[in-house]
Order: sequence, then structure tokens, then C-alpha cells
Amino acid sequence: MKTHIIPAIRLTLFCAVFFCGFYTLGILCIAQLAPNNGKGEVITANGKTYHVNVAQNFTEDKYFWPRPSAVDYNGAGSGGSNKGPSNPDYLAEVQARIDTFMLKNPGIERSAIPSEMVTASGSGLDPDISVAAAKIQAKRIATARNLPEEKILAVITANIEKPLLGLLGTEKINVLKLNLALNNL
Repeated sequence: MKTHIIPAIRLTLFCAVFFCGFYTLGILCIAQLAPNNGKGEVITANGKTYHVNVAQNFTEDKYFWPRPSAVDYNGAGSGGSNKGPSNPDYLAEVQARIDTFMLKNPGIERSAIPSEMVTASGSGLDPDISVAAAKIQAKRIATARNLPEEKILAVITANIEKPLLGLLGTEKINVLKLNLALNNL
């Protein structure tokens, strides 16, 4: 029995020291090479500071809406709703989001609404939406701002972020950057 317990205790102590100490320090050192020393990208506009990597809650018709958030866009902690796809409360919540989206964006078919516009992300803080999710909102924003829809579509095109190295991921748009670009029109 001693031959099994002592190596197990040694391995546990080694893992605790390595993963709690050396690994953590290594990741901290690597983060110092990232923009803003690993604290995320920050933008200051109109005297306010925004964190680009955390979703912001925009609900006015003149702005692009982000993905819904299960944590009410609280950057202090992330998390999903933990409700399954057959949960009646979850289904009612999604239906309410669909109804609101269709009410605010008339003329759009239910089947054309991107799922990300009515379902929260796993973290609840996803700052990005797809190009399709941005384009489907263009008409509403153009009407609210009294601008031609083509101008809104041009802002969308100018703010598309390409996949990493052209291979990893999909095209996406940061909602905060997009809305700040709208304000600069």
C-alpha cells in the first residue's frame, strides 16, 4: 500500500506547485506581451471607457443590438443560462426575443433571424455578431437615423473582422466598434 500512496502524494504536490505556481506565472508573462498587458482592448469615446472584449447592452433602435446575455452584460462574471433546449422557460424567453426582434425589424421573416440574435452565448458576454446578424438590422438603423441603408451597409462592411490568418474562425463584427462607428457618421 505504501508503494502506491507515497508516489500519489508526490505527484499531487508536484502538480499543485507546478499548476498553481509555475504555469500561472508563465501565462501571466505571456499576457504581458498582449495589448494592454493582457487586460483586454480598451476604447475611450466621448469620455467613457469601454472594454471591447465584453459585450455592451445596446437596446435603442438606432444601434446594432448584440447577442442576448444570460448574465445581463455583467462583466464581473460570465455564464450561460444552464437551461436546456426543451425547457419551457427557455423556450418562452427565446420566443419573446423573436417577437421583439420581429416587432422592431418589420418585414423580416422569422426564419431569416440569425439564431445568435435570440439565444445567449455560453459566456453571456460575447461582444461579436455575424455579418448576417448585422445586415439584418441595417434597415431598422437606417430608418431610426434617417440615413440611406447603403450607408449603414458600408459601415458594416468597413467593420468586418476577418478570420485569424484567413483560416481560423469566421467573419465577425464587434458590436461596440460598429456602434461607435455609427456615432461618428
